[in-house]
Amino acid sequence: MSIELPDAQGLLRTYEPRTEPLAVTAGAPFTSRTVFSAAHVVADPYADTTPDSPAAVDWDATLAFRHHLWSHGLGVAEAMDTAQRGMGLDWAGAAELIRRSAAEAKAVGGRIACGVGTDQLAAGTLEEVRAAYEEQLLLVEESGAQAILMASRALAAAARSPEDYLEMYGYLLRQSAEPVILHWLGPMFDPALEGYWGSSDLDAATGTFLEVIAAHPDKVDGIKVSLLDAQREVDLRRRLPQGVRCYTGDDFHYPELIAGDEQGFSHALLGIFDPLGPLAAQAVRALDTGDTAGFRGLLDPTVELSRHLFQAPTRFYKTGVVFLAWLAGHQDHFAMVGGLQSARSLPHLARAYELADGLGLFPDPKLAEDRMRTLLHLYGVTS
Repeated sequence: MSIELPDAQGLLRTYEPRTEPLAVTAGAPFTSRTVFSAAHVVADPYADTTPDSPAAVDWDATLAFRHHLWSHGLGVAEAMDTAQRGMGLDWAGAAELIRRSAAEAKAVGGRIACGVGTDQLAAGTLEEVRAAYEEQLLLVEESGAQAILMASRALAAAARSPEDYLEMYGYLLRQSAEPVILHWLGPMFDPALEGYWGSSDLDAATGTFLEVIAAHPDKVDGIKVSLLDAQREVDLRRRLPQGVRCYTGDDFHYPELIAGDEQGFSHALLGIFDPLGPLAAQAVRALDTGDTAGFRGLLDPTVELSRHLFQAPTRFYKTGVVFLAWLAGHQDHFAMVGGLQSARSLPHLARAYELADGLGLFPDPKLAEDRMRTLLHLYGVTS
């Protein structure tokens, strides 16, 4: 049975949903790449909250989704921007999320890395920023998770030179008990991070970033780069010290970056792997056998969906990610912390449904279709 979907011009078009999902199978742990999926949080739809209230999280559904990712061999990147850090999830909520997810990971042997930031602060001095980072680093390390040092809005506001970044990160790396992942999130994901590493000139910023790594290569497991610039990522990973990984965070060019070239490749830490989890895992297992063509054959067709979800304003990609989780049956509702379900239009969501269904991402296509119809009816589409 066909469904009428609104397009960007406000006109209805006919779409024929598929009847069977893509066949995916579980397999052995990955051998050729280290792969994390940044994971979303599931809101409690019955909580009496406002967009300014502390997040009310459905912990059972949130943790069940992490088990879904682990079951396919993916690591979980916890309490990152995909989990709405700074866009609905405050530090108190993130701290609880880290504790709970790390305990679940330990119970099932799942890999987990957690975001360390400074979101206790709206703004502060460099000393206050350092103390906020230290508090979060201690919590993550005590939970047993690997730390991801996230870019800090407060540091971006307080720093006056590249030297401030060198001093801050040098101090934190010396304090860390185990090697960390450094996270460079571009301003397309968070406008408050413009000029990170002390310059809006990306070449100058890259130089400072590399200087931090070169001074502490034994404390840096890898870097996550989210600049949506494939060539810059390739150039950067070729300049990394031996043994320091590059984890792509490029949701526009991930297949080619993970596949790599004759001089190397990127591992992955991606928000798009939240909705793509099983398919992404199957693709990486093809790469494990040396089947690069099979890997690209599975993953290349997903790029159109990813670019759609991450289109400007890129920071609102979380809405599409949670929407697809609802359609896929991973949660019973389309509500988000901070009310962010309103951040994308009906035509945007309709196109996301169409692209995801075409890829076979929904385990139960009929459920996804029924839920899409429900949303359409709520918006007044009755045909």
